[in-house]
Amino acid sequence: MRSTFLSRTRRWLGASALALIVAMGGVSTALVMTSEQATAQVQVQPAAQIVPPGVAPTQGFADLVEAVKPAVVSILVEAQETGASGSRRGQPNFNFPDLPDGHPFKDFFDNFGQQGGNGQDKPQPRKFLAAGSGFVISADGYIVTNNHVVKDATKVTVVFDNGDEKVASIVGTDERTDLAVLKIDGTDMPFVKLETERSRIGDWVVAVGNPFGLGGTVTVGIISAEGRDIGGSSYGDFLQIDAAVNSGNSGGPDFNLKGEVVGVNTAIYSPNGGNVGIAFAIPASTVKQIVDQLIKGGTVVRGFLGVSIQDVTRDIADSVGLPSPKGAIVREPTPDGPAGKAGIVSGDIITAVDGKQISDALDLSRTIASKAPSTPVELTIWRDGAETKVKVTLETLKEETADAQDATPVPQEEVAPAKSSVGLTLVPNSDGSGGLLIQNIDENSPAAEKGFAVGDAILEVDNKPVATLDEFEAAIKGVKDKGLSTALVKASRDGQARFVGLPLSE
Repeated sequence: MRSTFLSRTRRWLGASALALIVAMGGVSTALVMTSEQATAQVQVQPAAQIVPPGVAPTQGFADLVEAVKPAVVSILVEAQETGASGSRRGQPNFNFPDLPDGHPFKDFFDNFGQQGGNGQDKPQPRKFLAAGSGFVISADGYIVTNNHVVKDATKVTVVFDNGDEKVASIVGTDERTDLAVLKIDGTDMPFVKLETERSRIGDWVVAVGNPFGLGGTVTVGIISAEGRDIGGSSYGDFLQIDAAVNSGNSGGPDFNLKGEVVGVNTAIYSPNGGNVGIAFAIPASTVKQIVDQLIKGGTVVRGFLGVSIQDVTRDIADSVGLPSPKGAIVREPTPDGPAGKAGIVSGDIITAVDGKQISDALDLSRTIASKAPSTPVELTIWRDGAETKVKVTLETLKEETADAQDATPVPQEEVAPAKSSVGLTLVPNSDGSGGLLIQNIDENSPAAEKGFAVGDAILEVDNKPVATLDEFEAAIKGVKDKGLSTALVKASRDGQARFVGLPLSE
């Protein structure tokens, strides 16, 4: 299986740990209290002391596992990619343990391996195997798994815990959430349900799946965190669990103690390629929303607002007088998009949708994507130091990228670079796209600390376009005249605009 791993170069845990040691041995000094002191000490109690409820020890998970395993399946995929590049060429490349005779996967892998390359140098279509997990969600044979498990599949085989095999068809896939729905023929099939009440951090989870081809493997842990953004995903909101999850567990379910599915395993964080106790699952609430659409129409339709956005940092919030760094700031509205038509402009900060507070850019993306096209929404906007509301009718998100339009440079008179009051050496942009180019940065200035780089273009200051040093300095003075100590700067790097809160000296 082509496992989904987070980048091995990414490290969330430091290489060293700080140990706090309280030495109790070897202390010979005795502390003697009077009765009045002792009474006073007993009476003093923190007002916010936490008294957790009693938790009964578990009696094991055997009954739960016995009940749900008939609905959990292993998924074997035969797939083919064209082209000469890549790691798979000729013979399929997979790493599975030696399997005993009679194992349901042994014949599958042996037969596939006999279909290898012909020894010729001419590039051949690359065949490969993928193995993952899944689970049945209806008596008539609908199965949930990951999109990356069945991607490029030419044949999908489902293997049940009792060894029965069935060929499955792909009903629909959704790359953004990494979910897929399969269908096999059958009636009165054992199936499991998604949870109806969202589990909490600290709740038990039981993962059942097919790691390294070892179908029916059970591991246990807890929900370690929720709302995780793992990168590479458009919508985040993953559950983090510490149950052992490895290559092949992808698409498999995590159960609560009632036998309901709380999440679908989709990725692991792994510096070494194996389990380190950090795995990520798509929560049941997302699974239900996506799976229902895939079963009904084979595709997922999402609402489209039409804005490029970024998180609101403390510096950005300070630069516009926003009380707290919440919401998503609009870098640019999409041309002819619903937000632009409704009057949303660059620099607006969206703080709520239909009264629901927005914490960051990812939260806004998830909120809009969860709504159907043609849905009217009310956006709460922070603009010019005040809150306002704008009504927008969402359109349909299209999974395509518009062709880039060529821009003809406009010749401009050459101007010598000049140093600004904030440590940036600027020169008018001569490529016709406007703004000021950074030619040098004082390494001790706040601008350097905030990540500005030579070659960046300064487009706006305090939502005012700047094309000359005089316009830049006038905008900086205007920010100070408002009594603000941070300027909202719109900059561009490699064609991508972003906002930065730039602290100003007195």
